[in-house]
Amino acid sequence: MSNTIELLVQQTLGAYDWFDKLSSSVPVSLWEKTPKIVDSTVSWQVGHQVISMYYHTIMVISGHQLHITDVIPIKKYADLFTFKRIPTDSMRLISPEQLKKDLEIIKKASLHTIKSLPLEELEQPLVPGKIEHPVAKTKFEALDWNCKHVMWHCGQLATIKRIIDVPYDYGLKTTK
Repeated sequence: MSNTIELLVQQTLGAYDWFDKLSSSVPVSLWEKTPKIVDSTVSWQVGHQVISMYYHTIMVISGHQLHITDVIPIKKYADLFTFKRIPTDSMRLISPEQLKKDLEIIKKASLHTIKSLPLEELEQPLVPGKIEHPVAKTKFEALDWNCKHVMWHCGQLATIKRIIDVPYDYGLKTTK
């Protein structure tokens, strides 16, 4: 990696790829199933990533983006897919197809924001908003946290999948 921006892009792509692999491995017919031990659904996890990726990689980096908020109901996502609401309450309010479509839009916009960010801005403070960032004070910290946050939810997805479907096949070869 020749610079920190490239590293952030690669880490973000890796986290997004894992999230996609895990969420797409669960049949859509099971996306609303809520295992008691996790008290979450695949739908909630995907919706949560839409709002979280927007917040951690776009809003606190460059402010609200009308070209996104005109297409995706960000306020609705914030109301349904943050910890203000019990995950099972969000069931069926946005279809899995729409969740997937909106997640793709956010991932592309997120990566565009990261790639467009000048290196010298990484240590700049976050764009202020109504909600203080729970972890980060600088743009670098917010982008770094996004990767960690996505991977945290990959663990939750893997647990949900194991309970409601089958364990995720990581492609590991077993020896006899």
